Amino acid sequence: MSRDLPPGVQHFGFILLPGFALLSYAAAVEPLRAANIAAGREVYRWTSFSPSGADAMSSSGACVPSAPFPNRHSALHTLFIIAGGNPPDWTMPGLNGCLRALARRGVRLGGISGGPYLLAAAGLLANRRFTLHWEHAPALMEAFPTLQPEPARFIIDRDRLTCGGGVTALDMMHALIAERFGDAFARGVSDWFLHTHVGLPSEPQRASLAERYGVHHAALVAALEKMENTIATPLGRSAIAASAGITPRHLDRLFAAHLGTTFSAHYRRLRLDHARNLLRQSALSATEIAVACGFSGGAHFARRYRAEFGVTPKADRSRKRARSLAG
Repeated sequence: MSRDLPPGVQHFGFILLPGFALLSYAAAVEPLRAANIAAGREVYRWTSFSPSGADAMSSSGACVPSAPFPNRHSALHTLFIIAGGNPPDWTMPGLNGCLRALARRGVRLGGISGGPYLLAAAGLLANRRFTLHWEHAPALMEAFPTLQPEPARFIIDRDRLTCGGGVTALDMMHALIAERFGDAFARGVSDWFLHTHVGLPSEPQRASLAERYGVHHAALVAALEKMENTIATPLGRSAIAASAGITPRHLDRLFAAHLGTTFSAHYRRLRLDHARNLLRQSALSATEIAVACGFSGGAHFARRYRAEFGVTPKADRSRKRARSLAG
């Protein structure tokens, strides 16, 4: 990459790891292209990078022409890393050194979807507020216990820019363009993509519990929220009912009437789903995952897991890794 840029041009870079989400990439790049059109001149330039320096393949099979990782002399103003899939598959030689060298040079660094996990692995999120895709949050907190991602759509904290991926990248790019050219210009860019509702950074990444479960009974929603927040240290039926302000018997009736299941079965499924996510998203052992999901031991966890999913935790992890390698 040339260090010589026309005056007023900011150079953005995008490191694309294999299996990145094409939507996340497009939602970050397209606003830059639209800004050039709206400005009537080049105000942004961008380059894509990949570990091999060859075309980067997305999760959908689409390829993006890419260059080798940038060096510390590159003329980048901002660099994003975009990752999808599973954190154990994201170990790339030279990546941490590249990111750290650019950080020392004052390049703004960002992560999209799973990208913030890589910034954390390079030691570049200490003392920064940040977010990432909700699917990767449990694995990040297990791998880096001192870091706490926020469940926000995007966060801009000084020289670190992070977002959950997908359409939230449109919201983040709107904020970056507005920061440079003002709200009216950024609104014109967003209108180009029919992006009429620009999400605030603090808006949640996921639908509310009421929307996800299709229930609107306040006490049941309160109980479900308490259950989701106590996966590692599950509470008893009476404690959950008390937290929702109802009796245990009424809690049972609500689960049967609105969800067609029992309190115990739903709580167990929540914990097993969380365990399955950790198996696929982290390098924790099955025993460590059992503890993180509130099971009394590895054998008890393995029995429950096999009864729910028809496969042992070890076999499920091996099968997932084999599919990733084949892809």
